[in-house]
Amino acid sequence: MIYVLDANTFIQAKRRFYAFDICPGHWASLVWHQRQGNLCSIDRVADEIRRGGDELSRWAVDSLGEDAFVSTNGAEVVSRYADLITWVQTQSQFLDYAKEQFAEVADGWLVAYAKSVNGFVVTLEEFDPLVKKRIPIPNICRAFDVGHVTPFEMLRRLNVQLSWQLE
Repeated sequence: MIYVLDANTFIQAKRRFYAFDICPGHWASLVWHQRQGNLCSIDRVADEIRRGGDELSRWAVDSLGEDAFVSTNGAEVVSRYADLITWVQTQSQFLDYAKEQFAEVADGWLVAYAKSVNGFVVTLEEFDPLVKKRIPIPNICRAFDVGHVTPFEMLRRLNVQLSWQLE
């Protein structure tokens, strides 16, 4: 099983849950599991992270490495992405603005890649059956039978433990 990480799993971890200075074990676990083939992300997420020009963008390049961000240019991924975009355009639930925004961000590519490798999308976004102004990743995942989990669930499934040892 491969976990395909959304940009928010990196960004929010850095900002809120697992700051580099207080939880280096989180980041080390991502590197280790990426090297084991358990997780990855996509090139378009790497682009979003690099735009930050901060500690996270340096870590993504220096520690996680370019190999962690796979290309979305393969024929199967492109075909699945086209299916997602077609589906989004036919959904009257979503406002035109949401459809346009969806086509501009990495989210659809992330789901298309996960579908092509039978992986799980890892995101902090939540399913919302009534949403109109945006298109959450879990909504797309459900529509296309792609598994999705939170970063916390992924860490549990990978048996990651961030512990403190009393001396």
